[in-house]
Formats: sequence, C-alpha cells, structure tokens
Amino acid sequence: MDKFRMMFQFLQSNQESFMNGICGIMALASAQMYSAFEFCCPCMPEYNYIYGIGLLCIPPIWFFMLGFVLNNNVSMLSEEWKRPTGKRNKDPVVLRYMFSSITQRSLIAPAVWVSVTLMDGKSFLCAFSVDLDLEQFGNSSEIHSLSDMEKLKLLAKIPCKDLFSQTEIRVAASRYIKCISQACGWLFLLIMTFMAFMIRAIRPCFTQAAFLKTKYWSHYIDIERKMFDETCKEHAKSFAKVCIHQYFESISGEIRRFHGRPNEEEEDEEEANKRRSDEDKLMGIRAQDDMNKVLWNWHSCKPPLALRKEEPDGQDNEKLMKEANGGPNGLANGHAPEVGKKEWAVYYSKV
Repeated sequence: MDKFRMMFQFLQSNQESFMNGICGIMALASAQMYSAFEFCCPCMPEYNYIYGIGLLCIPPIWFFMLGFVLNNNVSMLSEEWKRPTGKRNKDPVVLRYMFSSITQRSLIAPAVWVSVTLMDGKSFLCAFSVDLDLEQFGNSSEIHSLSDMEKLKLLAKIPCKDLFSQTEIRVAASRYIKCISQACGWLFLLIMTFMAFMIRAIRPCFTQAAFLKTKYWSHYIDIERKMFDETCKEHAKSFAKVCIHQYFESISGEIRRFHGRPNEEEEDEEEANKRRSDEDKLMGIRAQDDMNKVLWNWHSCKPPLALRKEEPDGQDNEKLMKEANGGPNGLANGHAPEVGKKEWAVYYSKV
C-alpha cells in the first residue's frame, strides 16, 4: 500500500511528465490496435466508401475524446471557466493556453492512427476502389460488355482477394491506390510536424512575456487546486478524528457514570499532543454549516491574488516601542509631552 501511495504522490508531483507518458502510451496503443485489427472491407459499392472513411476518421475522434477524458486539467479548465468572478478576475489568455495545451496532447494518438492507416493503405483502397479506371491496369475487354452497375460491383470487389478473379488487375490497382495513400500519409506527417514546430518553437519567440505569464498562472491554478484539495482532505481527516474521539468519550463517560466507576487517569502527554495537533488542523472550523460556507465562498468568491505584506516580529516590536515612547528622539509625537502647569505664590519680606 505504501508503494502505491508513493507512486501516486510521484505522479501528482510530476503531472506534466505523467500526461506526456499517457499520450505516448495512447499513441502506441493506437498503432497496436490497428495492427491487431482485422480489416474486412464489405466489397459493396454502397458501403465501401463509408467503411473506409469511417475507419480513417472515427477511431481518431474516439482517441481525441479519450485524451480529454484522461487529462485531469479538463475539470480544472471547466471549473475556472464557469466559476463566478468574485474578487478574482478570469484571464481568457490563461484559459486559452490551458485549452491549447490539453488539445495538443490529445491530438497525438489520433495523428498516429491516421498516419498508420494511410501508410497501410487498406482503408484508402476500400474507400476509393470504385473510382478506378481498369483500362489503365491491364486487359479489360471483358469489362466493356458490363453495365455501369455491374462495373461498380466489380470495382468494389478489388480489395477482396476471394471475390475478384483477375489477379493481375487487382494487384496493379491495389498498388496504385496504396501508393497514393502512402503519399497522403507522408504529407499528413509533414503537415503535423510543421504545425507542431510552429506552435512549440516560434510562438514563444514572438510573445515571450505573454507566454511566460500564461504558463505561470496556469501552473498556479493547477497547484492552488491541488493544495486546496490536500487542505480539505487534511481538515476532513482531522474533523472526523476529533468527532469520533468526542463521541467515544461521551459514550465512555455515560458508561462510567452508569456503573459508578471512577474516572481513569488522564491521558499521557503524547496523546494530548496528538489531540492538540488535530484541533489545530481544524483551524477554528468545527461545524458542518461553517465548512459548507467556507467551501461555497471558495467557489463563489476566491481571494484576490494580492497578498498582504506581513512585517517581521522585530519590526512590529520596534513600531510599538516608537508609538509608546515617541519618535526617534524619545518624545511622543516628536515633541515633549504636555504637563499641567502649577501656580506658585512668592512672598518677599523686607525684614
């Protein structure tokens, strides 16, 4: 259990690296799924195009949505987008940065699936076999006597070895379409790589200050949420512990009074220290309604991002001494204190 807890804490502290690893695993999984997938073209004019294009587009959409589901920052982004403004303004630039970061990671697995599918060429062949002109690939004298509908049915059978009798024409047509599919695959990889280069390298060069600002505050929002969850977890643990202790103490007190037993010795110093530490973790919040109010206030009106400056104890004491004794010359308010004047009567004698 301790090993799993340590692993979970490590993943929480290295969430960005963990999400990059998840994206890499999803990319490898998409390629492995395609290699283990049994491709079965229907070889019918009505369904070839739908099956081929569907296999090329639907799994990437599923991988893209799965990337959003597995990313923990999606809930944080939604919460930041929908929360009331309160005392803290929402920065759309930070939200856009977070959304773009999530989207970039989620696009890795779909890009791998599309590139592997295009390199293999089976779905491309299944989708576009009905658009071929068989006269380019060999002797097609038998095809001229067929009607248009029969030609379409014959062309739809090219991806299927068992249904197309003319092996030479089928092999030539398959190689032609697979060559086009592989060219589209390399072009797709080139475009995706170029876009990734533009996003990752060129954007920070032009807007370095804005990039650093958005990156800093996106990290702050993530860390603040984690620390708030940890503080709530510690408070809930201490609240439950103190509540259970008080319950058992009240029950034991009633039992002792019922049986007329004398009170047991006071708890030792270690137990008392643990009790005080649990009491300190409650931070003065000792009722359910108070905790609900704290949580609601955190959601509806988060504290502003302007910290109060706290002076050290030495400066506080010096300030208090100055207020008590006066300014630097020791006089209150810079001048001598006012003292009530006394009247003196002086008598002179001539003797």
